[in-house]
Amino acid sequence: MSRRRTVFALLCLVATLGRSPVLCQVSRPTAPGGDSADEPQPIRVVMLGDSITKGVRAGVTAEESFSSLVQSELRKRGHAVEVVNVGIGGERTDQAIKRLDRDVIARKPHLVVIMYGTNDSYVDRAATDSRLSAEDYRTHLTGMITRLKQAGARPIVMTEPRWGKAARNGLGENPNVRLARFMDACRDVARREKAPLVDHFAHWTEREVAGVNIAEWTTDQCHPNPAGHKVLADLIVPVIERLLMAKP
Repeated sequence: MSRRRTVFALLCLVATLGRSPVLCQVSRPTAPGGDSADEPQPIRVVMLGDSITKGVRAGVTAEESFSSLVQSELRKRGHAVEVVNVGIGGERTDQAIKRLDRDVIARKPHLVVIMYGTNDSYVDRAATDSRLSAEDYRTHLTGMITRLKQAGARPIVMTEPRWGKAARNGLGENPNVRLARFMDACRDVARREKAPLVDHFAHWTEREVAGVNIAEWTTDQCHPNPAGHKVLADLIVPVIERLLMAKP
């Protein structure tokens, strides 16, 4: 056994006896060819979602996105994680489920964080209803969770953040009215599928009711700016950390 592997094994034993949070509690992939690597491979976390997950836009760098912030914070806390961001702008759940195997499962993730609903619920100009029905959204989200579980990944479900008050959809409505119904469906799916939930919509709503102008967390009433991404990351980190620290 190499010196590095010996040191890691001793650290695992000491941490286990002390019942402290340890990386060795989480199973890790082996090196190519099936042999164990000298050092533990990082826990791979895939962030799956729309442009809010993608993050990068005018005024927001990749390093300021919630995916990057989550990775940095978890590593600061001693967790060997690799966060992979596969968000695509404008995407809905019916599109996401079609690329799940190729863009997510093929990466052999341990955890997959799913956030959709803003595009699904939106009403375009000249349209009379949301791009997808809430029932279709529910079906696609459930299908993604089921497929991920079959592939051995642990899904985490997130609601989308709330729009700012000045936002309007193609019908001139506040888009939060429709988005709220979809987020209710999201919570219900998470509950039924026993998936951990990060409820951004509820948090942003609570802060707005408390007097916070949440538009100041966005670039355009919808997409988070660096401050908004920090708010998202602060809610995500504890949920992921609890799973990393859980005994197998």
